[in-house]
Amino acid sequence: MFIVNVEGAIYRDNKWLLIRRSVKEEHEGGTLSLVGGKCEIEGDSKDILERTLRREIFEEVGIEVAVKNYVNSSSFVTSSGLNVIDIVFLCEHNSGEPYAKSTEEVDDVIWLTTSEILSHSDLPTYLKENIKIADELLKKSTGEKTLGVSN
Repeated sequence: MFIVNVEGAIYRDNKWLLIRRSVKEEHEGGTLSLVGGKCEIEGDSKDILERTLRREIFEEVGIEVAVKNYVNSSSFVTSSGLNVIDIVFLCEHNSGEPYAKSTEEVDDVIWLTTSEILSHSDLPTYLKENIKIADELLKKSTGEKTLGVSN
């Protein structure tokens, strides 16, 4: 069985919202990532991915978002051997100013441009790929040109 995890690529003022995961976190503590979390068992349910993502974003950084577009999905195994399916969505910031609301999960919030993320030496490839895809989706939806970054 898989754990289902959702993450939001949140864009505002030409920057993406990243969090520094709390050093208390078992998986990837202290690293930069998108905001998100695990789906809980709900039985029969509608829009569980979107609702989970909105809930997790509010719980972790105190903002409200609209979930707009699917970005990417992947799977990985945590250091403790748990199998995870990770689904990323492009999100629109609706209200609130992000802060490390859940100090058990978040140490800091950071806004970075697409270029800053793609050129950041300490960020994992999967995060850069997710931002690259999200940036392309965002530009298509607004009619802007993409950065022209090749794969």
